[in-house]
Amino acid sequence: MTVASVSPSRWVLAAFLAVVLIGGTNFVAVRFSIRELPPFWGASIRFLAAAAVLAVVALVQRLEFPRGSALIGAVIYGLLGFGAAYAFAYWGLQRISAGLAAVTMALTPLITFGLAVAQGQEPFRWRPLAGGVVALAGIGLIFRGAASDAIPVLSLLAIAATGAASAEASIVVKRFPRSHPVTMNAVGMLTGAVVLLVLSFVSREPHALPRETSTWVALGYLVLLGSSTIFVLFLHVLKHWAASSVAYQFVLFPLVALTLSSVLERASVPSTLLAGMAVVLGGVYIGSVSQVPFVRTPHRLGTEPCLNCAE
Repeated sequence: MTVASVSPSRWVLAAFLAVVLIGGTNFVAVRFSIRELPPFWGASIRFLAAAAVLAVVALVQRLEFPRGSALIGAVIYGLLGFGAAYAFAYWGLQRISAGLAAVTMALTPLITFGLAVAQGQEPFRWRPLAGGVVALAGIGLIFRGAASDAIPVLSLLAIAATGAASAEASIVVKRFPRSHPVTMNAVGMLTGAVVLLVLSFVSREPHALPRETSTWVALGYLVLLGSSTIFVLFLHVLKHWAASSVAYQFVLFPLVALTLSSVLERASVPSTLLAGMAVVLGGVYIGSVSQVPFVRTPHRLGTEPCLNCAE
């Protein structure tokens, strides 16, 4: 099968699945990085490096950087999607596991749907709500024995705030003029990195470079795949799907994070995990896959070339 014969919907679905795989792995990589690096400092290094990578790509490909109102949109996207979201995420991941953080982020589709409806971007529909509830039931099945008084509530709330900031970023970005995903993420990540760097200095964190090999490996993964690649794919999917549909990535993250954690720790997969996975996938199908998630008229985001065009 040639590139030209693949339908646009299949490319979008492939990009969505790549986002799920990389995003679920990110939780584990962040946990490795913050074992040595302070949270805000580690996050700022990640996004400064990723912004530099994307800027080089943009310059080599001669892509136009956002200007005017498009630049304002990219900065707001960076403040919410990278500054606020990852300040909460890195702080919260200091005290809870990658799997539990991914599970908490599963609230994001419901948050996104509620915010999109409240801001008039999407009409109210019962199917996304029902799908989100079913998926959360699956998540609850996976972690039915994990809740205890030892789990820090503030850390869980911080991860939930990450989901809310990410949800609002995906909604706000559709209100501004088009920008290429590469240049928009370069500006957004640089904006977020500045916010995180300020928080790092305000918090008086140490600012040494990592010494452990595992930390460098984790950072390399987070920069090249977990930032530079995933967010370009995310904006590509967001161009074609409704924000509430794209948000189902967060429901699938726990499946990847838990599976990877089990492999790295050489632990057996419990039956409740398998059953919960099946319920989660059912919820994703009900809320997203079973309906047509494409917007009727592509919004103004993105100028990347059509992947199925023979030009």
